[in-house]
Amino acid sequence: MTLAEWLEYIERQHLKSIDMGLERVREVAARMGLARPAERVVTVGGTNGKGSTVAFLEAIAREAGWRVGCYTSPHLLAYNERVRIDGHQAGDQELVGAFEAVEAARGDTALTYFEYGTLAALWLFERAGLDLAVLEVGLGGRLDATNLVDADVAVITTVDLDHQDWLGSDREAIGREKAGIARAWRPLVLGDDDPPSSVLGHAYAIGASAVRIGCDFFFDAAPGDAAPGHWRWREVGYEVDLPRPGLEAPTQLRNAAVAIAALRALDWPEGKAISDAALARGVAGARLAGRLQRFALDEVEVVVDVGHNPQAATALAQWLAGNPVPGRTRAVYAALADKDAAGVVGALAETVDDWYLAGLEDGGERACDAATLLSRLADTAAAKASTHADVAAAVQAARAGAGPGDRILVFGSFLAAAGALRLLHSSGG
Repeated sequence: MTLAEWLEYIERQHLKSIDMGLERVREVAARMGLARPAERVVTVGGTNGKGSTVAFLEAIAREAGWRVGCYTSPHLLAYNERVRIDGHQAGDQELVGAFEAVEAARGDTALTYFEYGTLAALWLFERAGLDLAVLEVGLGGRLDATNLVDADVAVITTVDLDHQDWLGSDREAIGREKAGIARAWRPLVLGDDDPPSSVLGHAYAIGASAVRIGCDFFFDAAPGDAAPGHWRWREVGYEVDLPRPGLEAPTQLRNAAVAIAALRALDWPEGKAISDAALARGVAGARLAGRLQRFALDEVEVVVDVGHNPQAATALAQWLAGNPVPGRTRAVYAALADKDAAGVVGALAETVDDWYLAGLEDGGERACDAATLLSRLADTAAAKASTHADVAAAVQAARAGAGPGDRILVFGSFLAAAGALRLLHSSGG
Protein backbone atom coordinates (compact mmCIF):
# COMPACT_ATOMS: atom_id res chain seq x y z
CA MET A 1 0.00 0.00 0.00
CA THR A 2 1.02 3.62 -0.48
CA LEU A 3 1.45 5.90 2.52
CA ALA A 4 -1.94 7.50 1.84
CA GLU A 5 -3.55 4.05 1.78
CA TRP A 6 -1.82 3.09 5.02
CA LEU A 7 -3.06 6.26 6.73
CA GLU A 8 -6.61 5.52 5.62
CA TYR A 9 -6.23 1.96 6.87
CA ILE A 10 -4.90 2.77 10.33
CA GLU A 11 -7.62 5.39 10.81
CA ARG A 12 -10.20 2.59 10.54
CA GLN A 13 -8.59 0.14 12.95
CA HIS A 14 -10.05 1.50 16.20
CA LEU A 15 -13.59 2.56 17.01
CA LYS A 16 -12.32 5.69 18.81
CA SER A 17 -9.90 8.35 17.63
CA ILE A 18 -8.72 8.73 21.24
CA ASP A 19 -8.49 5.73 23.60
CA MET A 20 -6.01 6.55 26.32
CA GLY A 21 -3.99 3.79 27.97
CA LEU A 22 -0.64 2.04 27.58
CA GLU A 23 -1.67 -1.63 27.74
CA ARG A 24 -2.29 -2.13 24.02
CA VAL A 25 0.66 -0.13 22.76
CA ARG A 26 3.02 -1.71 25.31
CA GLU A 27 1.95 -5.19 24.24
CA VAL A 28 2.59 -4.46 20.56
CA ALA A 29 5.91 -2.74 21.32
CA ALA A 30 7.04 -5.90 23.13
CA ARG A 31 6.13 -8.04 20.13
CA MET A 32 8.10 -5.66 17.89
CA GLY A 33 11.11 -5.97 20.18
CA LEU A 34 11.37 -2.21 20.60
CA ALA A 35 14.11 -1.07 22.96
CA ARG A 36 15.55 2.43 23.34
CA PRO A 37 14.89 4.81 20.41
CA ALA A 38 18.12 6.73 21.07
CA GLU A 39 21.05 7.10 23.43
CA ARG A 40 19.09 9.78 25.30
CA VAL A 41 15.37 10.64 25.28
CA VAL A 42 13.53 13.86 26.14
CA THR A 43 9.73 13.72 26.37
CA VAL A 44 7.90 17.04 26.08
CA GLY A 45 4.40 17.51 27.48
CA GLY A 46 2.30 20.55 28.37
CA THR A 47 -0.75 22.52 27.32
CA ASN A 48 0.98 25.01 25.02
CA GLY A 49 4.51 25.44 23.69
CA LYS A 50 5.32 21.76 23.13
CA GLY A 51 6.01 22.02 19.41
CA SER A 52 8.15 25.14 19.76
CA THR A 53 10.13 23.61 22.62
CA VAL A 54 10.78 20.52 20.51
CA ALA A 55 11.94 22.78 17.65
CA PHE A 56 14.45 24.51 19.94
CA LEU A 57 15.67 21.18 21.36
CA GLU A 58 16.20 19.81 17.86
CA ALA A 59 17.89 22.92 16.47
CA ILE A 60 20.31 23.32 19.38
CA ALA A 61 21.22 19.63 19.58
CA ARG A 62 21.86 19.43 15.83
CA GLU A 63 24.05 22.54 16.02
CA ALA A 64 26.05 20.68 18.67
CA GLY A 65 26.60 17.84 16.20
CA TRP A 66 24.12 15.38 17.65
CA ARG A 67 22.01 13.08 15.47
CA VAL A 68 18.43 13.86 16.50
CA GLY A 69 15.04 12.27 15.89
CA CYS A 70 11.79 14.15 16.61
CA TYR A 71 8.27 12.78 16.85
CA THR A 72 5.56 15.46 16.90
CA SER A 73 1.83 15.76 16.29
CA PRO A 74 -0.43 16.70 14.73
CA HIS A 75 0.90 17.55 11.28
CA LEU A 76 -0.11 20.52 9.15
CA LEU A 77 0.21 19.55 5.49
CA ALA A 78 1.73 16.05 5.35
CA TYR A 79 1.97 13.15 7.78
CA ASN A 80 5.74 12.98 7.12
CA GLU A 81 6.13 16.12 9.25
CA ARG A 82 5.52 14.00 12.36
CA VAL A 83 8.78 12.04 12.07
CA ARG A 84 12.08 13.86 11.53
CA ILE A 85 15.47 12.19 11.53
CA ASP A 86 18.63 14.30 11.38
CA GLY A 87 16.64 17.30 10.22
CA HIS A 88 14.72 15.53 7.44
CA GLN A 89 11.13 14.37 7.35
CA ALA A 90 10.71 10.61 7.04
CA GLY A 91 10.04 9.52 3.46
CA ASP A 92 6.89 7.74 2.35
CA GLN A 93 8.65 4.40 1.95
CA GLU A 94 10.29 4.66 5.37
CA LEU A 95 6.90 5.25 6.98
CA VAL A 96 5.29 2.45 4.98
CA GLY A 97 7.99 0.05 6.17
CA ALA A 98 7.40 1.13 9.76
CA PHE A 99 3.62 0.69 9.48
CA GLU A 100 4.17 -2.77 8.00
CA ALA A 101 6.29 -3.66 11.04
CA VAL A 102 3.57 -2.45 13.41
CA GLU A 103 0.86 -4.32 11.51
CA ALA A 104 2.86 -7.55 11.47
CA ALA A 105 3.23 -7.41 15.27
CA ARG A 106 -0.16 -6.19 16.44
CA GLY A 107 -2.21 -9.30 15.68
CA ASP A 108 -5.77 -8.63 16.79
CA THR A 109 -4.80 -5.75 19.12
CA ALA A 110 -6.70 -2.61 18.13
CA LEU A 111 -4.54 0.51 17.93
CA THR A 112 -5.55 4.14 17.46
CA TYR A 113 -4.11 6.29 14.67
CA PHE A 114 -1.76 7.96 17.16
CA GLU A 115 -0.62 4.65 18.64
CA TYR A 116 0.24 3.29 15.19
CA GLY A 117 2.20 6.44 14.48
CA THR A 118 4.06 6.38 17.79
CA LEU A 119 5.18 2.77 17.38
CA ALA A 120 6.20 3.44 13.77
CA ALA A 121 8.30 6.44 14.84
CA LEU A 122 10.01 4.50 17.62
CA TRP A 123 10.78 1.67 15.18
CA LEU A 124 12.39 4.13 12.76
CA PHE A 125 14.32 5.91 15.49
CA GLU A 126 15.77 2.68 16.87
CA ARG A 127 17.24 1.93 13.45
CA ALA A 128 18.63 5.43 12.85
CA GLY A 129 21.54 5.48 15.32
CA LEU A 130 20.33 8.56 17.18
CA ASP A 131 22.08 10.47 19.92
CA LEU A 132 18.80 12.07 21.02
CA ALA A 133 15.11 11.31 20.50
CA VAL A 134 12.60 14.05 21.31
CA LEU A 135 9.03 12.83 21.79
CA GLU A 136 6.12 15.26 21.90
CA VAL A 137 3.20 14.05 24.02
CA GLY A 138 -0.04 13.81 22.07
CA LEU A 139 -2.59 14.20 24.88
CA GLY A 140 -2.01 14.46 28.61
CA GLY A 141 1.02 12.37 29.47
CA ARG A 142 0.44 9.53 31.90
CA LEU A 143 -1.64 7.46 29.45
CA ASP A 144 -0.21 8.84 26.20
CA ALA A 145 1.51 6.37 23.86
CA THR A 146 4.79 8.33 24.02
CA ASN A 147 4.96 7.50 27.74
CA LEU A 148 5.88 3.98 26.68
CA VAL A 149 9.47 5.23 26.71
CA ASP A 150 11.31 6.11 29.91
CA ALA A 151 12.56 9.65 29.36
CA ASP A 152 15.99 10.71 30.60
CA VAL A 153 14.51 14.21 30.98
CA ALA A 154 10.81 15.04 31.01
CA VAL A 155 9.52 18.53 30.19
CA ILE A 156 6.18 20.11 31.06
CA THR A 157 5.99 23.44 29.27
CA THR A 158 2.75 24.81 30.75
CA VAL A 159 -0.38 23.51 32.45
CA ASP A 160 -3.69 25.14 31.60
CA LEU A 161 -7.26 24.23 30.72
CA ASP A 162 -7.61 22.15 27.56
CA HIS A 163 -8.92 18.66 26.72
CA GLN A 164 -10.94 18.69 29.95
CA ASP A 165 -13.09 15.78 28.74
CA TRP A 166 -10.04 13.52 28.98
CA LEU A 167 -7.72 15.19 31.49
CA GLY A 168 -9.91 16.78 34.17
CA SER A 169 -11.67 20.04 34.86
CA ASP A 170 -8.94 22.06 36.62
CA ARG A 171 -5.18 22.65 36.53
CA GLU A 172 -4.53 20.27 39.41
CA ALA A 173 -6.20 17.34 37.67
CA ILE A 174 -4.62 18.19 34.31
CA GLY A 175 -1.21 18.63 35.94
CA ARG A 176 -1.50 15.21 37.54
CA GLU A 177 -1.98 13.63 34.12
CA LYS A 178 0.88 15.57 32.55
CA ALA A 179 3.25 14.76 35.41
CA GLY A 180 2.96 11.08 34.52
CA ILE A 181 5.81 11.46 32.00
CA ALA A 182 8.29 12.07 34.84
CA ARG A 183 10.57 9.25 35.93
CA ALA A 184 12.02 8.45 39.32
CA TRP A 185 15.34 10.14 40.11
CA ARG A 186 15.45 11.87 36.73
CA PRO A 187 15.01 15.59 35.93
CA LEU A 188 11.56 17.07 35.33
CA VAL A 189 11.88 20.52 33.73
CA LEU A 190 8.93 22.84 34.44
CA GLY A 191 8.19 25.92 32.34
CA ASP A 192 5.35 27.29 34.51
CA ASP A 193 6.20 30.02 37.02
CA ASP A 194 3.58 28.52 39.31
CA PRO A 195 3.12 24.83 38.45
CA PRO A 196 0.17 22.97 39.98
CA SER A 197 0.89 21.35 43.33
CA SER A 198 -0.11 18.03 41.77
CA VAL A 199 2.94 18.23 39.49
CA LEU A 200 5.34 19.09 42.30
CA GLY A 201 3.75 16.51 44.58
CA HIS A 202 4.15 13.75 42.00
CA ALA A 203 7.77 14.70 41.39
CA TYR A 204 8.46 14.56 45.12
CA ALA A 205 6.65 11.24 45.53
CA ILE A 206 8.72 9.45 42.87
CA GLY A 207 12.00 11.22 43.56
CA ALA A 208 12.11 13.14 40.28
CA SER A 209 14.29 16.24 40.38
CA ALA A 210 12.09 19.24 39.57
CA VAL A 211 14.03 21.86 37.60
CA ARG A 212 11.85 24.98 37.78
CA ILE A 213 11.92 28.15 35.72
CA GLY A 214 12.29 31.14 38.03
CA CYS A 215 13.86 28.95 40.73
CA ASP A 216 16.57 26.75 39.19
CA PHE A 217 17.06 28.54 35.88
CA PHE A 218 16.12 32.00 34.62
CA PHE A 219 15.75 34.04 31.47
CA ASP A 220 16.09 37.81 31.25
CA ALA A 221 14.41 39.28 28.19
CA ALA A 222 16.51 42.45 28.02
CA PRO A 223 19.40 42.56 30.50
CA GLY A 224 20.94 46.00 30.60
CA ASP A 225 24.51 44.82 29.99
CA ALA A 226 23.71 42.50 27.07
CA ALA A 227 24.25 43.29 23.40
CA PRO A 228 21.28 44.91 21.65
CA GLY A 229 18.62 42.37 20.75
CA HIS A 230 20.05 39.71 23.04
CA TRP A 231 18.59 37.92 26.06
CA ARG A 232 20.21 35.96 28.86
CA TRP A 233 19.80 32.39 30.12
CA ARG A 234 21.30 31.63 33.51
CA GLU A 235 21.52 29.15 36.34
CA VAL A 236 23.84 28.95 39.33
CA GLY A 237 27.39 28.94 38.01
CA TYR A 238 26.55 29.50 34.35
CA GLU A 239 25.02 32.15 32.13
CA VAL A 240 24.96 32.90 28.43
CA ASP A 241 23.78 35.81 26.27
CA LEU A 242 21.85 34.69 23.21
CA PRO A 243 20.27 36.20 20.08
CA ARG A 244 16.51 36.51 19.88
CA PRO A 245 14.72 33.28 18.92
CA GLY A 246 13.98 32.65 15.27
CA LEU A 247 10.38 31.93 16.33
CA GLU A 248 8.27 35.00 17.07
CA ALA A 249 6.02 35.81 20.07
CA PRO A 250 7.11 36.74 23.60
CA THR A 251 6.40 33.18 24.79
CA GLN A 252 9.20 31.82 22.60
CA LEU A 253 11.83 33.15 25.01
CA ARG A 254 10.31 30.94 27.69
CA ASN A 255 10.14 27.95 25.34
CA ALA A 256 13.78 28.42 24.34
CA ALA A 257 14.78 28.75 27.99
CA VAL A 258 12.98 25.51 28.86
CA ALA A 259 14.65 23.69 25.97
CA ILE A 260 18.10 24.84 27.14
CA ALA A 261 17.35 23.68 30.69
CA ALA A 262 16.30 20.27 29.39
CA LEU A 263 19.48 19.84 27.35
CA ARG A 264 21.66 20.91 30.25
CA ALA A 265 19.85 18.43 32.50
CA LEU A 266 20.83 15.50 30.29
CA ASP A 267 23.69 13.38 31.59
CA TRP A 268 26.09 13.54 28.64
CA PRO A 269 29.74 12.53 28.35
CA GLU A 270 32.03 15.54 28.37
CA GLY A 271 32.79 15.21 24.65
CA LYS A 272 29.15 15.90 23.78
CA ALA A 273 28.74 19.09 25.78
CA ILE A 274 26.82 21.89 24.05
CA SER A 275 28.84 25.03 23.42
CA ASP A 276 27.56 28.57 23.80
CA ALA A 277 27.91 28.95 20.04
CA ALA A 278 25.66 25.94 19.42
CA LEU A 279 23.08 27.37 21.81
CA ALA A 280 23.13 30.69 19.97
CA ARG A 281 22.86 29.15 16.50
CA GLY A 282 20.08 26.78 17.57
CA VAL A 283 17.98 29.44 19.28
CA ALA A 284 18.26 31.79 16.33
CA GLY A 285 17.79 29.09 13.71
CA ALA A 286 14.78 27.15 15.07
CA ARG A 287 11.77 27.25 12.75
CA LEU A 288 8.27 25.80 13.00
CA ALA A 289 5.36 26.23 10.62
CA GLY A 290 2.10 27.66 11.91
CA ARG A 291 3.54 29.59 14.85
CA LEU A 292 2.97 33.27 14.07
CA GLN A 293 4.00 32.46 10.53
CA ARG A 294 3.80 35.63 8.46
CA PHE A 295 2.97 36.14 4.78
CA ALA A 296 2.48 39.19 2.58
CA LEU A 297 -0.45 39.36 0.17
CA ASP A 298 -0.10 42.60 -1.71
CA GLU A 299 -0.21 45.18 1.11
CA VAL A 300 -2.00 42.94 3.61
CA GLU A 301 -0.13 40.85 6.18
CA VAL A 302 -1.45 37.35 6.88
CA VAL A 303 -0.44 35.65 10.14
CA VAL A 304 -1.10 31.94 10.68
CA ASP A 305 -1.04 30.37 14.13
CA VAL A 306 -2.18 27.03 15.56
CA GLY A 307 -3.26 28.57 18.91
CA HIS A 308 -6.51 26.94 20.03
CA ASN A 309 -7.15 27.59 23.73
CA PRO A 310 -7.45 30.67 25.98
CA GLN A 311 -3.85 30.51 27.17
CA ALA A 312 -2.58 30.48 23.58
CA ALA A 313 -5.06 33.22 22.63
CA THR A 314 -3.75 35.41 25.45
CA ALA A 315 -0.23 35.03 24.06
CA LEU A 316 -1.54 35.90 20.59
CA ALA A 317 -3.20 39.03 21.97
CA GLN A 318 0.05 40.11 23.61
CA TRP A 319 1.91 39.70 20.32
CA LEU A 320 -0.76 41.61 18.37
CA ALA A 321 -0.69 44.46 20.89
CA GLY A 322 3.10 44.63 20.69
CA ASN A 323 3.17 44.48 16.90
CA PRO A 324 0.38 46.83 15.73
CA VAL A 325 -0.49 47.52 12.11
CA PRO A 326 -1.80 50.83 10.74
CA GLY A 327 -5.07 49.26 9.59
CA ARG A 328 -7.56 46.77 11.01
CA THR A 329 -6.93 43.29 12.36
CA ARG A 330 -9.29 40.72 10.86
CA ALA A 331 -9.43 37.31 12.55
CA VAL A 332 -10.38 34.10 10.77
CA TYR A 333 -11.27 31.66 13.52
CA ALA A 334 -12.06 27.94 13.16
CA ALA A 335 -12.29 25.70 16.22
CA LEU A 336 -12.95 22.10 17.14
CA ALA A 337 -16.21 21.49 18.97
CA ASP A 338 -14.60 20.66 22.33
CA LYS A 339 -12.65 23.93 22.65
CA ASP A 340 -13.45 26.94 24.85
CA ALA A 341 -14.35 29.21 21.93
CA ALA A 342 -15.80 31.97 24.11
CA GLY A 343 -12.62 32.03 26.23
CA VAL A 344 -10.49 32.27 23.10
CA VAL A 345 -12.49 35.16 21.63
CA GLY A 346 -12.55 36.91 24.98
CA ALA A 347 -8.77 36.83 25.20
CA LEU A 348 -8.48 38.50 21.77
CA ALA A 349 -11.43 40.89 21.99
CA GLU A 350 -9.30 44.02 22.50
CA THR A 351 -6.89 43.29 19.66
CA VAL A 352 -9.21 42.08 16.86
CA ASP A 353 -11.47 44.45 14.90
CA ASP A 354 -13.41 42.06 12.66
CA TRP A 355 -14.28 38.36 12.96
CA TYR A 356 -14.78 35.71 10.29
CA LEU A 357 -15.84 32.24 11.46
CA ALA A 358 -15.04 29.13 9.43
CA GLY A 359 -16.12 25.52 9.54
CA LEU A 360 -13.70 22.60 9.79
CA GLU A 361 -14.57 19.90 7.31
CA ASP A 362 -11.73 17.56 8.29
CA GLY A 363 -12.28 17.56 12.03
CA GLY A 364 -13.95 14.16 12.18
CA GLU A 365 -16.20 13.60 15.18
CA ARG A 366 -14.86 16.82 16.75
CA ALA A 367 -15.67 19.02 13.73
CA CYS A 368 -17.59 22.25 14.24
CA ASP A 369 -19.32 24.16 11.46
CA ALA A 370 -19.37 27.96 11.38
CA ALA A 371 -23.05 28.31 12.30
CA THR A 372 -22.60 26.17 15.41
CA LEU A 373 -19.49 28.12 16.35
CA LEU A 374 -21.36 31.41 15.98
CA SER A 375 -24.14 30.16 18.27
CA ARG A 376 -21.56 29.52 20.97
CA LEU A 377 -20.22 33.06 20.64
CA ALA A 378 -23.50 34.98 21.05
CA ASP A 379 -22.24 36.96 24.05
CA THR A 380 -18.75 37.71 22.76
CA ALA A 381 -16.98 40.17 20.49
CA ALA A 382 -17.53 37.71 17.62
CA ALA A 383 -21.33 37.71 17.97
CA LYS A 384 -21.78 39.52 14.64
CA ALA A 385 -19.09 37.61 12.75
CA SER A 386 -19.65 36.44 9.20
CA THR A 387 -19.76 32.67 8.71
CA HIS A 388 -18.06 30.63 5.99
CA ALA A 389 -18.01 26.99 4.96
CA ASP A 390 -14.27 26.55 5.38
CA VAL A 391 -11.06 28.39 6.16
CA ALA A 392 -10.25 29.11 2.53
CA ALA A 393 -13.61 30.85 2.03
CA ALA A 394 -13.18 32.84 5.24
CA VAL A 395 -9.68 33.97 4.29
CA GLN A 396 -10.92 35.02 0.86
CA ALA A 397 -13.73 37.05 2.47
CA ALA A 398 -11.32 38.71 4.91
CA ARG A 399 -8.94 39.48 2.07
CA ALA A 400 -11.73 40.98 -0.03
CA GLY A 401 -12.60 43.36 2.81
CA ALA A 402 -9.03 44.22 3.74
CA GLY A 403 -7.21 47.34 2.68
CA PRO A 404 -3.54 48.35 2.67
CA GLY A 405 -2.07 48.13 6.17
CA ASP A 406 -4.62 45.60 7.43
CA ARG A 407 -3.70 42.27 9.00
CA ILE A 408 -5.49 38.92 8.69
CA LEU A 409 -4.94 36.48 11.55
CA VAL A 410 -5.88 32.85 10.85
CA PHE A 411 -5.95 30.64 13.95
CA GLY A 412 -7.96 28.30 16.14
CA SER A 413 -6.61 24.81 15.39
CA PHE A 414 -4.01 22.90 13.44
CA LEU A 415 -6.71 22.28 10.83
CA ALA A 416 -7.35 26.03 10.50
CA ALA A 417 -3.64 26.71 10.07
CA ALA A 418 -3.34 23.91 7.52
CA GLY A 419 -6.25 25.29 5.49
CA ALA A 420 -4.66 28.72 5.43
CA LEU A 421 -1.21 27.41 4.51
CA ARG A 422 -2.60 25.37 1.61
CA LEU A 423 -4.39 28.46 0.29
CA LEU A 424 -1.37 30.73 0.74
CA HIS A 425 1.02 28.29 -0.91
CA SER A 426 -1.31 27.82 -3.87
CA SER A 427 -1.67 31.58 -4.32
CA GLY A 428 2.05 32.25 -4.03
CA GLY A 429 1.87 33.91 -0.61
